[in-house]
Amino acid sequence: MTVITSTAVHRRTPVALGACLLSFVAFWIAQRAAHVSMIDLMVYRAEGATVRVGGDLYALRATAAQLPATYPPFAALLFTPLTLLDTGSLRTLATAGNLALLVAFVHLSLRLVGHARVETVWWASAAAVWCEPVWTTLRYGQVNLLLAVLVLWDLTRRPGDRWAGVGIGVAAAVKLTPALFAVLLLATAVMAHASGRKGPWLRHARRAAAGFLWATLLAAAVLPRDSWRFWTDVVFRADRAGHAEETANQALRGVLARLLHTPDPGTLWAVAAALVTAAGLAVAVRAELRGDRAWAVAGCAVTALLVSPVSWSHHWVWCVPLVLLLAVRDRRAAAAATLLVFCSYALWWVPHTPGRPELHQSPAEFALSGLYAATGCLVLVIAAASTRKGQAVTNE
Repeated sequence: MTVITSTAVHRRTPVALGACLLSFVAFWIAQRAAHVSMIDLMVYRAEGATVRVGGDLYALRATAAQLPATYPPFAALLFTPLTLLDTGSLRTLATAGNLALLVAFVHLSLRLVGHARVETVWWASAAAVWCEPVWTTLRYGQVNLLLAVLVLWDLTRRPGDRWAGVGIGVAAAVKLTPALFAVLLLATAVMAHASGRKGPWLRHARRAAAGFLWATLLAAAVLPRDSWRFWTDVVFRADRAGHAEETANQALRGVLARLLHTPDPGTLWAVAAALVTAAGLAVAVRAELRGDRAWAVAGCAVTALLVSPVSWSHHWVWCVPLVLLLAVRDRRAAAAATLLVFCSYALWWVPHTPGRPELHQSPAEFALSGLYAATGCLVLVIAAASTRKGQAVTNE
């Protein structure tokens, strides 16, 4: 029986690989047919060019859309090699690289949920490439998959691994949102200590902080003027990234801006973000303390997306591990519904920029334009129910 099973597995894997390659080829053709501009990739390239010539990074306005630099200076340092390629070659390389990162992301997600079968990686990758956050990430040439891979590479390592923390630290130095995973580790360490438990969480959090500080200080040494401006001014200006009410903004701030028909939900958003941060981290910490890292990561990722001032739809690539986790934990109805949300492209069915029509949405339009945030809140509810006291847990 073992021989037959092994043979069947060996036969299924090439089929799954072939299906994934066909899906990726079809995806590549579809993106070419859509004449994607990879506008964010062009901004990254312009940032790298600005660093090379010693220009003012945060005075930069790139592409015909006049987009500014919004990431920390360390990101711009990493973007300097992009200037070595012409735009055509850069787009090709970025697409191929993001597809490879997607496979790595799916693999790490399946490892996180305890289902890392080779053929499943290929089948899941073949499907995941068509969900809206992944499609849009590749369409814009975004770094979301790279950051997600760094975080999951970090959090799926063995406890006490000497490299644990580096991935989170570097990811946070490129884009601040992943820093919430370090906060999760620190909060878990504090709660564990309060209950008399020991674990690797504090050491993990320290290494994440060290990785972040190393990258940030390196950027400060190379780009002192830009670093000073970012950490004293730019970091506090969420409006640089775009209008809060834009349909693509699937954070709580965007949802509230559309609900209240205002470009700035102000204090209400601050209160809502504080409450969701506390609740989301509480759920994630409880899951981590109970040995269920998959739910801890899912809860933390969703919380970060909800409370960030801006979470564009392509930031929600974390839908991939969410769907896989729900499916593996026999929450198949929830998994199917989540997959439908992120593959429906429903948020683009409503009028959106230019013209800022999101400030005048009907109730039906508002419901469609808030699907990601609503799904994130429901995932937190499911996570809380799945990790409550007395619930059976599978250690990852």
